[in-house]
Amino acid sequence: MGYKGKFINKIVYMLIIAWSALMLIAALVSMYRDYEYATILAKNEAVVSVKKDVAYRLWIASHGGIYVPITERTPPNPYLSHVENRDVNTSASQQLTLMNPAYSLSQMMKDYSEFYGTKGHITSRVLMNPKNKPDAWEEEALRKIEVTEQPTYTKAYIDGEEYFRYIQPLKTEKDCLKCHAFQGYKVGDIRGGVSVSIPMKWYYNEAFKTIVLNIVIIVIVYLIGLSVILYGRVKAREIVEKKVKDYKEHIFSLVNIIEKRDSYTAGHTQRVAKYSLLIAKEMGISDEKIEDLYRACMLHDIGKISTPDSILLKPGRLNNLEYEIIKEHVVVSYELLNSVDIYKDIAEIVRHHHEHYDGNGYPQGLKGDQIPMLSQIMTVADAFDAMTTNRIYKARKSVEKAIKELNELASKQFNGEIVKAAILALKDVKLEHNITQLPKSKIEKERFVYFYKDQITGIYNKAYLDFVLAYNDSNEFNMRHLHIVYLHNFSQYNTAHGWVKGDELLSKFANKLDSLNTTDLIFRIYGDDFVVLSKNEFDIESYIGELEEILDGTNVTLSYKKFNIGQEGGFRKIILISLLLG
Repeated sequence: MGYKGKFINKIVYMLIIAWSALMLIAALVSMYRDYEYATILAKNEAVVSVKKDVAYRLWIASHGGIYVPITERTPPNPYLSHVENRDVNTSASQQLTLMNPAYSLSQMMKDYSEFYGTKGHITSRVLMNPKNKPDAWEEEALRKIEVTEQPTYTKAYIDGEEYFRYIQPLKTEKDCLKCHAFQGYKVGDIRGGVSVSIPMKWYYNEAFKTIVLNIVIIVIVYLIGLSVILYGRVKAREIVEKKVKDYKEHIFSLVNIIEKRDSYTAGHTQRVAKYSLLIAKEMGISDEKIEDLYRACMLHDIGKISTPDSILLKPGRLNNLEYEIIKEHVVVSYELLNSVDIYKDIAEIVRHHHEHYDGNGYPQGLKGDQIPMLSQIMTVADAFDAMTTNRIYKARKSVEKAIKELNELASKQFNGEIVKAAILALKDVKLEHNITQLPKSKIEKERFVYFYKDQITGIYNKAYLDFVLAYNDSNEFNMRHLHIVYLHNFSQYNTAHGWVKGDELLSKFANKLDSLNTTDLIFRIYGDDFVVLSKNEFDIESYIGELEEILDGTNVTLSYKKFNIGQEGGFRKIILISLLLG
């Protein structure tokens, strides 16, 4: 499959790399997210644990503390000796001692740590119980929360094991003053915090299990994706082979873009392709090169997509500036084709099909063998079609006269050897007699007359009148009656009322004239005169009163002449003389 197969292999190789990179990134992201999720879970547990502890403490504080039996595990709190009624006797056999919120919470945290490994601690920088002394991290955290009054957390090692550490500030409540008033606290003061340390080991173990599961899933997805890519490679080869087989349909779809704008150009494209192949076969060009030439011919004018309608669809000769603009289409064609891999091999052929053998062509002024051979063949075919096609401004030549002109331009505009082959290949070509630039569809007609509309009145101008008269004997027009309407004293009206008012009067008069008969063609000529063309006889006298109403009070008068152009010989010359004489 040549470069197309290499292109597919390159794409598959790039897809495999991209897919592998994507899956590797997915695996790394998954590992990172699972690792981070372990931290999030630990944090959530820490927050819940602290909230539980704080809630428990608040409950005890709201009751002013709780009395519990004095046992080995709950001896009297020596740091509450200043509290009146710390110890009470409920009976001869039972003695109770007061447990304040902090002491109760410390006892509970101790048990919780033994059972679950979670280290809880109620601590303060101003100690009542030395056992609650903060460690280094808690000391720093307490300093921070005294300022921010917000919880703080981190991950840190305790005795060589990683923990998630979280501390929440404790605010002094009114009930707290029963035990802590002597320390100088007031309601609302931060007097310490509830700290909890959650071991990360369990969460990391769970995260590792999740990571392993995700890696397995990613590997499976990777293998599935790799299989899809390799399967796609096989299918892509099949598709490319089918495209190579059916490339004509794809080329015609691109040509159709231009055909929608200019049907004449589309017909020209197919004829140039036909003539080029005849010449190439006569020269013994290989089948592979002929295929390239055919594709190039079918797309040689695709750059006209960028050509403005005012130039591309102009039904007449181009001026110098317009010609320079339309010459750009070969460069645009090259750029469009060169940007698509399947057409790169024909881009250069298209680029140089307007070069001349003597170096006077465009876009680069190449000469002789500098011009690709297939481009030179297309140049001859392109010129032959232009010679043998009717144009608005130029009648077509016969095959014999076109071949004669090709021969005269051999070694000048064209390669002499190619001209010799063209003479043999094209001598028996049958021309299509209906090839013309005249519009056929409604849309084409509207585009066509766009160039022939009078800017002031909106009706047709004299250029279109000349065109219609030139082609009047065709089935397209076949007008048989002509009326000329002259306006007199219009220059005096302009002088008296100004050009703007004059234009308004002309436009009003033209619109009225145009509304009299919808089958007529109305033209404005020589400033203030009008021509009406119709297929059927038209009694203009019956409308003179309506037309004169438009001119009432303006001192502008009208007169008219009638011609039967289907009977009078040399009618065009007679009409033009009459128009000039008024």
